[in-house]
Amino acid sequence: MPSSTPAVEFSNVSFVLQNGRPILQGLTLDVQRGEILILLGRSGSGKTTALKLINRLLELSTGELQVEGCPTKDWNPIELRRHIGYAIQDVGLFPHYTVARNIALVPSIQNWPKKKTEDRVEQLLRLVGLNAEIALRYPHQLSGGQRQRVGVARALAADPPILVMDEPFGALDPLTRADLQREFLSLQQQLRKTVLFVTHDLHEALRLGTRIALLEEGKLISLTSADEFLTSSEPLVTKYVEAFGTSMR
Repeated sequence: MPSSTPAVEFSNVSFVLQNGRPILQGLTLDVQRGEILILLGRSGSGKTTALKLINRLLELSTGELQVEGCPTKDWNPIELRRHIGYAIQDVGLFPHYTVARNIALVPSIQNWPKKKTEDRVEQLLRLVGLNAEIALRYPHQLSGGQRQRVGVARALAADPPILVMDEPFGALDPLTRADLQREFLSLQQQLRKTVLFVTHDLHEALRLGTRIALLEEGKLISLTSADEFLTSSEPLVTKYVEAFGTSMR
């Protein structure tokens, strides 16, 4: 695909529950290659639903959603999901698998050679700042920050061009969270992935985002750079910024 083609593009996308309640309404936005687009908003604003539509964990009700220039309905769901790395708040590591086996899950499904898989696990542990000896431990033997690093490594394992991240650092203490945010930015400078990152925390959005999309009740309220977000006169943006303290302006 030409580099000018957005990695992900929502065109008037809506998602409605079977009971008729709308979760997303007419969402139109693009995600450029190599950027970190933050989906910001309160609980219930539609952020996580938007992510699940990208890899077809949910099917959109109306509109069109393209990944790498191809409508998601035309993708084979398995191939689409292999194209996208997924990291979430509770990590979702398999408790009876070692760290190495958790990271190697997708390469194993794709029948990578054993040596290639082992090398990839070792490489990713270094990338996310973990020692090689941690590979043989189990999730319950790790700290919260270590588990989150393993979750990011697993999302990167098959080198997907797109990452979707749903509050990946939300359950961590503030110091660990700040450390992981800093390490994630360093990692992004090396890898230049396309990232959709869900958070309800404005500080995190401003620190990580190339652009910030504010959602409210399933609708896109604002799509701007961090600087433009802080100086916006849009009432809901102003309300959100003020909720995090006037010192942010």
